[in-house]
Amino acid sequence: MADIRFDNRVAIVTGAGGGLGRSHALLLASRGAKVVVNDLGGSFDGTGSGHNMADKVVDEIKAAGGEAVASYDGVDTYEGAEKIVAKAKEAFGKLDIVINNAGILRDVSFVKMTLEDWDKVLKVHLTGTMNVTKAAWGLLRDNKYGRVVNTTSAAGLYGNFGQANYSAAKLGIVGLGNTLALEGAKYDIKVNTIAPIAKSRMTETVMPPNVLEKLLPEYVSPLVGYLSSDQCGSTGEVYAVGGGYISRVAIVEAAGVSLKQHGPEDVASAWEKINDLSEAKPFENAMLAAGQAMQHVMG
Repeated sequence: MADIRFDNRVAIVTGAGGGLGRSHALLLASRGAKVVVNDLGGSFDGTGSGHNMADKVVDEIKAAGGEAVASYDGVDTYEGAEKIVAKAKEAFGKLDIVINNAGILRDVSFVKMTLEDWDKVLKVHLTGTMNVTKAAWGLLRDNKYGRVVNTTSAAGLYGNFGQANYSAAKLGIVGLGNTLALEGAKYDIKVNTIAPIAKSRMTETVMPPNVLEKLLPEYVSPLVGYLSSDQCGSTGEVYAVGGGYISRVAIVEAAGVSLKQHGPEDVASAWEKINDLSEAKPFENAMLAAGQAMQHVMG
């Protein structure tokens, strides 16, 4: 199989000052991409800022013979996102790849969660992913080419205690990515989403060291590299990844039942069959899912 390279490609990686983002940026640059290393430089709860983190990664890339520039703008405002995209165009003349990786944590049980905790996490994760992608979307459409890799989480896919804000944002990213995959299809814009588990400033607070040492960010980045490449033909997919493990994740719908009577008791009597996933399948879009329901309705 031919080597996967990114010569003449320009990539933005958000949250690239450390952890997964740094690893993604280094991999792309090592294979020829010109990279905008974006990082606000704050703490993992979204407070503070600084240039050191992004600058350090840029220096690493340049020391290895690659090309990169730093961006210090936040993704939580559209103005910040526009500056990130403008940096790519100003430095390298175009944009081909967007890796939405920036994130923060403000974990707290729902009863204790403040509205600020909710708003800030959604602004960085969900709105931040939208901001950067929207700022880039016109360039990708004009080029009739693009690769967008978004970042969800097992907490978004399945829920996790103390992470209502994070989980809501992360599942919203899946819906956003699935829709953009449909809208970008005719422009050869592929949009996929990863659910990574890896050592980072965020996971170091919740996982023991002996587990984290097996979950290096470098084990996630090869999937990001493939999804960012010309060779990738998949779009609108979600992949769990970590420690060398990769698996497609799908939202599926059971075969379902057609109720002849419509009381709560009728639902109760059919409950086992309603929950039977033995013939479950994924759908490519909402209209196909609605079509299955209509087949039952129309009989």
